[in-house]
Amino acid sequence: MSVMMRRREFLEVSALSAALALKADAATPAEGESRNRQAGVAYRQLGRTGYLISEVVMGGNTISVDSYDHVLKALDLGLNYLDTAPAYGNGRSEAGYAKVIAARGRDKFFLNSKVSLWDINRNQLYADIFASLDATEQKRLRSAAKQEVERRQVEAPEYFLGYFEGQQEELDAASLANEMAKKYGDRIDRKKNYRDLILQSVDRSLKTLGTDHLDLLMCPHGTNTPYEVLQHPEIFEAFETLKKAGKVRHLGLSSHTDPGGVLEAAVKAKVYSAAMVAYNLFNGPRVEPALAAAHKAGLGVIAMKAARPANLGRGRVTPPERIARLNAAVPGPLSAPRKSYVWALKNPNLTAVISEMITMEHVTENLALARQKPA
Repeated sequence: MSVMMRRREFLEVSALSAALALKADAATPAEGESRNRQAGVAYRQLGRTGYLISEVVMGGNTISVDSYDHVLKALDLGLNYLDTAPAYGNGRSEAGYAKVIAARGRDKFFLNSKVSLWDINRNQLYADIFASLDATEQKRLRSAAKQEVERRQVEAPEYFLGYFEGQQEELDAASLANEMAKKYGDRIDRKKNYRDLILQSVDRSLKTLGTDHLDLLMCPHGTNTPYEVLQHPEIFEAFETLKKAGKVRHLGLSSHTDPGGVLEAAVKAKVYSAAMVAYNLFNGPRVEPALAAAHKAGLGVIAMKAARPANLGRGRVTPPERIARLNAAVPGPLSAPRKSYVWALKNPNLTAVISEMITMEHVTENLALARQKPA
């Protein structure tokens, strides 16, 4: 890339970031809890948590004990929110972040982890019950689950965007479990499999991370349906236990599938302080009403998969019509992923975008989007 092109990109990013920061300041309370705040970086408040987090935050899926130096670089540049989960690298991500904590100290950033086994365990329990039923009952349950998915139009084009292999199977399993819960829910030991599983997961995460608390716990991790949010009070009971013990400060959730519906349910629950949901140029019309409702209710939202539809990766070719739409929405020389982040951050109801930054170059380029133009 030429020096001239890099300068053009820098100037465009600076101008866009300045405009976004002004919008965020207008929509965000003046006071909040700040960590690692640096001049020239734009921060927004994550809902009722009060956390002032950088507009671009760090995804943890590829972090490990052998790959975390770029996280330290991101912290040096003003990033102050780290995301991880037990499922990421089968614990390698949390172990990598333990290195970051040891190198930088726990008070330099806000830390989020998740309960990765919650939905997997629930779906498997119901799958085992399902296998014991006769063919007629199995057909009825499958039909009812399918009808609910169709009623909610979850699989509509440009809403269900297929972010990862197995996403359809997860939706099918969760939908079937929801339907089965109406008749067979009493066969599940809810305390053991819902409440206690959360407590045990958090204790394991804290031990791996080498810390005594999480600023935010997300459960469910990868919520597929609104039912999972509203019909499991054991999640809230576990959270209260963890909060009283000082192990968790706020509760959140994440969702790739039906993010609008899941976010609406999180608002109704009135327990969640934050959410991380799939939000991008293509599913925006279905998600934005829920984003507005979340903002009004004080529920902070981080956008994930903002760039994925226009940057499929793994050798897959992005449909040219998607790139054309993105270029029309965000003109200029920026790369498709960064244009996607810029587009999302134009929404003042959003707190931040999460980026799976793998290299030093990713860190430098993507965090430039969170830098304000000097006054």
